[in-house]
Amino acid sequence: MPLGRGQWPCCGRAGLPDLSSCSGLPWWLCDLGQAPYPLWALVSPNVKWDKPIHPISPPRPGWRVIGLHKLWKSGEERPNTSPRPSPSLPSARHPDLVVEVAHPKIIHESGAQILRHANLLVGSPSALANQATEQQLLEASNRWDHAVFVARGALWGTEDISRLDSAGGLQSLRVTMATHPDGFRLEGPLAVAHHTGPRTVLYEGPVRGLCPFAPRNSNTMAAAALAAPSLGFDRVIGVLVADLSLTDMHVVDVEVSGPPGPTGRSFAVHTHRENPAEPGAVTGSATVTAFWRSLLRCCQLPSRPGIHLC
Repeated sequence: MPLGRGQWPCCGRAGLPDLSSCSGLPWWLCDLGQAPYPLWALVSPNVKWDKPIHPISPPRPGWRVIGLHKLWKSGEERPNTSPRPSPSLPSARHPDLVVEVAHPKIIHESGAQILRHANLLVGSPSALANQATEQQLLEASNRWDHAVFVARGALWGTEDISRLDSAGGLQSLRVTMATHPDGFRLEGPLAVAHHTGPRTVLYEGPVRGLCPFAPRNSNTMAAAALAAPSLGFDRVIGVLVADLSLTDMHVVDVEVSGPPGPTGRSFAVHTHRENPAEPGAVTGSATVTAFWRSLLRCCQLPSRPGIHLC
């Protein structure tokens, strides 16, 4: 079913649209709405919302965030409570921004379709490692005059990397992500990789080669590839490490270097980020906050065609 304005199958609570019946969108849709700028988020079915989310600040002066509203799949058991519909919710049928926080397949299958009707915030940057997907998004963005925003997630120093790259001073970029094996959601050959000791390198090579087999564990590396277009997915190096000692955190190391200077020595920066995480969690606690800030940030940016980190 096309994502046309005013054509949503209204199966959700409080009259909100339910996308679970739409082709390629087998995920719940959540309204992160504000008036007058409705925001939608595609979320994984295992996400539980126990209480409304109140952001630190509204995206723009004068805007009012009305909280988080869960939609329900047909046939799913619902609470007996019947909340009073908000007068601002009918405007959510005409979204200005669709927020994907579910899985790269949403972007692969429906990203270009969404851009026909709204701006898009990609919460799974690894989706853009697929060259066909990236090209489809760019073409749809330019055709329909909508922006593709990409959340930086756990990538520290995004602006510095981008500035160095645009100035021609970036020669190499390497991102290492290490955590306990239970924190990985791997596919293909990586899913059957053997751990040879307390710390095992599961992958080391171009980020483009990693993303298809670790779509939920390579988003930081994918964001780095987007921040450094001169290197891109083929020349930014990603390293995935299983470390049995990291039961409650994700560790991300970013190593940047420039070309040799007059003395023969090169500019270099190494950042080390320790992100607390629940055992077995794919996303660290600080990354959730970073994503929320990206959401607020993209609401402040002008809507213009192209792919933009935020």
